[in-house]
Amino acid sequence: MSKENLLEIRNLAIHYMAEDGTVRAVEDMNLEVGTGETLGLVGETGAGKTTTALGIMQLVPNPPGKIVDGEIFFEGEDLLKKNQQELRKIRGNKISMIFQDPMTSLNPVMTVGDQIGEVIKLHQKVNAKEALIKAQEMLEKVGIPGARAKDYPHQFSGGMRQRVVIAIALACNPALLIADEPTTALDVTIQAQVLELMKNLKKEFKTSMIMITHDLGIVADICDKVAIMYAGKVVEYTDKRSLFTAPKHPYTVGLFNSIPNIEEDEDRLKPIKGLMPDPTNLPSGCPFHPRCPKATEECSKRVPKATEVEPGHYVNCLLYEK
Repeated sequence: MSKENLLEIRNLAIHYMAEDGTVRAVEDMNLEVGTGETLGLVGETGAGKTTTALGIMQLVPNPPGKIVDGEIFFEGEDLLKKNQQELRKIRGNKISMIFQDPMTSLNPVMTVGDQIGEVIKLHQKVNAKEALIKAQEMLEKVGIPGARAKDYPHQFSGGMRQRVVIAIALACNPALLIADEPTTALDVTIQAQVLELMKNLKKEFKTSMIMITHDLGIVADICDKVAIMYAGKVVEYTDKRSLFTAPKHPYTVGLFNSIPNIEEDEDRLKPIKGLMPDPTNLPSGCPFHPRCPKATEECSKRVPKATEVEPGHYVNCLLYEK
């Protein structure tokens, strides 16, 4: 593991064993997140983004989920070799996660101050009074008056609740923050405020971040590197500039083509034809080949390997293997 990487995922595979077959939610995943860097994890619903995050946190629901292969190195140590007690010291302390819907991740019968304080007490040697003072400081940091620590989640708007969730996640100054579509449930103006807040806090705390999203606008705004996921696999991995100026994988190209262009007068968008494959019954070879405009016969027979097309720009596509 290289010194500048905080997190390294190698050959990770996570499967869900269901009655009607095995769902290969994540397959052969390789990723790196540098210190202070933001990685965007992009893909359609069902691509395996959230499962990847739960894998890092060791929170894959078991049964039916199971990490069947791979290594997850965090600060040089393999998280998969740690016991529950060791993991509890890391979760919420060194690695924190912000979930999609703030309403379901907050406890409705506890004040927000107590919920932030609970995390602080768990990982730092402080008493209840000190924890509450720190909780109020965290609320101020995310733009909520400290006096509102006595309020309950239902007394906040959706955007405010998401800020509370961010305050909880950052309470112990984690080295890695995983944000799972943190702005999905919010309207556009509040979304912009929350993203701006996360950018500023990331700078202030020097936190590394994994931003899970299906919105390429958020990627452009926040991320340094991007991994495009399709049917449980990373199909393209590079820095943000290369992805936006020279996307290589046909799926990535398709994603960009399906975004309306302000400068061109277009009557219709160009969607990617077909639908995401059934995860219990993935196509042979490259999982994207049934929808790919450039697919050849070989694509249905062989799984593409990651090919480095330019330094640091990896594409899983047979077009580039030659």
